Amino acid sequence: MSDSKNTNISDSKNTNMSDSKIFFSISEVARLFGLNESTLRFWEKEFDSIQPKKTTKGFRQYTKADIENIRMVYHLVKEKGMTLVGAKKLIRDNKRKLSTKLELLDRLTTIKEELLAIKAEIKE
Repeated sequence: MSDSKNTNISDSKNTNMSDSKIFFSISEVARLFGLNESTLRFWEKEFDSIQPKKTTKGFRQYTKADIENIRMVYHLVKEKGMTLVGAKKLIRDNKRKLSTKLELLDRLTTIKEELLAIKAEIKE
């Protein structure tokens, strides 16, 4: 898997994060974001907010809260092009504000998709 800047996180989040599922494996989370598993492991070391639980055998178990934290880092580093140092500082200083912006981005993406679907129906 390679890192991808074209991944639509809101699509992935909505289709792959089942409400009934509590934990996600590192491979599921990596696939969700189009990242390498090694990138997620590295981000765990760099960001205190990304700390998945580990099974007795050492397998990572990511919660939805962990995935939201990864989503913030992904947005800043992969989509906005920030450095890890810059992303850490921004997250620490503005976590609530950033979360609100990500929610707005999700809503706008959903609206865009709905409008494109309506446009496609009109053309038919």
